[in-house]
Amino acid sequence: MIQDLLLDIKQCNICKEHLPLGPRPVVSAHPNSKIVIIGQAPGTKVHASGIPWDDASGVQLRKWLNVTEEDFYDESKFAIIPMGFCYPGKGKTGDLPPRPECAPKWHKPVLSELKNIKLIVLIGMYAQKYYLKNTAKNTLTKTVHNFKEYTPKYFTLPHPSPRNRFWLTKNPWFDIEVIPELRTLVSKILVN
Repeated sequence: MIQDLLLDIKQCNICKEHLPLGPRPVVSAHPNSKIVIIGQAPGTKVHASGIPWDDASGVQLRKWLNVTEEDFYDESKFAIIPMGFCYPGKGKTGDLPPRPECAPKWHKPVLSELKNIKLIVLIGMYAQKYYLKNTAKNTLTKTVHNFKEYTPKYFTLPHPSPRNRFWLTKNPWFDIEVIPELRTLVSKILVN
């Protein structure tokens, strides 16, 4: 049962000694989820609210997907399974990487409960390297630019953080080539 599994995840504390704010796993899924969002790890705002993508990055992600908050938080439409379920702490240039314990322990059991998945959106280098393995390119930019190689199962995106404005400015092809394809795909999945 997915609900029992999610409860187990929300009580997980396998890496608590590494978490500056303590464990607060953030995850959502439903047996009928159609699209899975796999990002990095919650930031401090999401850690505080317990609501996935409840920050500026989430606002940008929903714009890219062209979905409302209501649709995004409808678990029968979107499952949200980060690489690290808890806030990992602050690093020199942003948050620390997702804790390495989460994905190997929890992803396969959760994904095996989702029988209606039509698309897995891989946001950022950690998710892309984990799922694409040796088919990921040597940079995030190349992996995202070659997104068509991974569809229809996966769709590769950079992190929608406001900190990535420079990347978006430097790579105008992303808004021109990638976002329209993403929106078309998401729209088709959600209407069926």
